[in-house]
Amino acid sequence: MTRRRGASFLGSVVAVLAVVAIAVTGVVVVLNYVVRSPASGTCRADAGGDLTATLDADQAANAALIVGLAQQRDLPIRATTVALSTARQESKLRNIDYGDRDSVGLFQQRPSQGWGTVEEIMDPVYSTGQFYDALVAIDGWEDLEITEAAQAVQRSGFPTAYAQHETMARAFAANLVGQVDAGLTCRLGMPDDAEDATTSLATARVTDLARRDLGLEADGRDSGAVVLDASAMPDGAADPTAAGWGVAHWAVATASETEAIAVATAGQVWLRSDGDDSAWISADALDRDLLPLEQVVVDLAADLGDGHVAIG
Repeated sequence: MTRRRGASFLGSVVAVLAVVAIAVTGVVVVLNYVVRSPASGTCRADAGGDLTATLDADQAANAALIVGLAQQRDLPIRATTVALSTARQESKLRNIDYGDRDSVGLFQQRPSQGWGTVEEIMDPVYSTGQFYDALVAIDGWEDLEITEAAQAVQRSGFPTAYAQHETMARAFAANLVGQVDAGLTCRLGMPDDAEDATTSLATARVTDLARRDLGLEADGRDSGAVVLDASAMPDGAADPTAAGWGVAHWAVATASETEAIAVATAGQVWLRSDGDDSAWISADALDRDLLPLEQVVVDLAADLGDGHVAIG
């Protein structure tokens, strides 16, 4: 009888553990299902070798913001890889207004844990700043493994989960800080009225986002495009060409939000109209008819100074 009761008790424990495991798995599955990918195109970052990754366009735009804010703070690229890995795990790089218990936002920060109000945390600039504040307060954070640094900030119930996003984080970070030339492209549908546009559809949005994400002021041109001077970024003057590529990749990554259809820097151009064949192309090598605004940006490409980026 005792042995039967022991076996029965053990079976009950196993059954309970199985239910708990299923429940936890169910929560993860439900969250993954609910945080759906909007049909907004995709962006690919190639940093060489195995460092390649693809995000949906809205995720890439959030990645661009996270990296840009780190640059404004003059933080090393390590900070951006930690932040990107964290946001990808916590919210799928989407600024969601729900989560586990009272968690919200890109980093799933909890008002009850002192991260701020719901309204504050739902501001991606605020929440990203809060994450960086907490990260740099950790002694030796730069020498920690990415998953350890992320866990030190987040104190997650799944402390090793951040590691799975390291390749994505490193690939996008390398491109968005300008360590890679012509490595980030997006495949997007064309916005309405793009074929007839002779002035930038993106002017206001680029101006607002460049100021928010990068701390840069846009220079509107009579030709219909806007120009950003990447040498004004922290450390941008030391290597303006690299800074220009970082800003150009930012402009492509945010094109789903700004409706930009063309970006140029260092004599190369990304054209949204290329769709699935999207790639950086030498402006001199283009031998096809272009939309009016595309032509404006291509013409600017030959005249831009080091570190300058034209967006139309």
